[in-house]
Amino acid sequence: MIHVVATPIGNLSDLSPRALEAFKSATLIACEDTRRTWALLTHFSIPRPEMISYRQGNEDRLEAKLLEEAAKGREIVLCSDGGYPGISDPGYRLMRACAMNGIAYEVIPGPSAVDVALLMSALPTSSFTFRGFPPRGPGALRNWFAEDKDKEHTLIFYESPFRVGQTLKAALEILGDRMAAVCIELTKLHERVERGFLADLAAKFDSAKIKGEVAIVIAGSNPKFSRSQNV
Repeated sequence: MIHVVATPIGNLSDLSPRALEAFKSATLIACEDTRRTWALLTHFSIPRPEMISYRQGNEDRLEAKLLEEAAKGREIVLCSDGGYPGISDPGYRLMRACAMNGIAYEVIPGPSAVDVALLMSALPTSSFTFRGFPPRGPGALRNWFAEDKDKEHTLIFYESPFRVGQTLKAALEILGDRMAAVCIELTKLHERVERGFLADLAAKFDSAKIKGEVAIVIAGSNPKFSRSQNV
C-alpha cells in the first residue's frame, strides 16, 4: 500500500492522527526533501525508516522501484515538503502509475495552502480554480490570465515571493481592478494576508520584499467584486 500523506504547510500541529500513524507504520518514505521530512519525524519522535528523495527530476527513475516495493507489500508513505503530493509538487505520476498497474494507494487528507488561501481571502468559495504557478514570461503571463478573464470562478495560484508585484500588475492589466488577496506564510508564525483591489495590491507589492511562500486569490468576473461597482 502507498499512503499519500498531506503534511503541514507551516504549523506542525496540523499533522492529522491518521497521517501520524501512516508515518509510524511506514517502512519506506518517498519525500521531496529528506531533511524536511526527517525534521517532521523528529518532532513527533518517530524512528527514521528508509527514506528516498522523490522530487521533480527523478520521478521517472524512481517510479518502477516504488511500484516494485509496493507490490512486495511494503508500507510506503509518499509526501512532499508541505500540503498534498501531486498538487504543484511531485506525486501525480506515481499515483497515475499505481492506478494503471493495479497497485493500491490511499490519500490521507490534511493541510492544503489552496483551501486555506481561499478561505482567508474572503472571496467566493462556491466555484474556484487552482492553477499552480503562472508562467514567468510577460506575454505568457498575460495570456495565462486571459484564459480566465470572463470566467466567474475565483482564481487561486502560487507565486514566487520575488514576482508578486509584477504578477499583480499583469492581473490588473488583463482582468481589471477586481478584489484579491495576497496570502503569505499561511499557518506559520508570520502569517500575513493582504486583501483589497488589484490596483492597490499591485502598488503595495510593487517593490516590497517578501519572505516565504505566497498564494494569490483573485475574484472571478462578477460586477460585485469589481472596483467600478464598489466606489
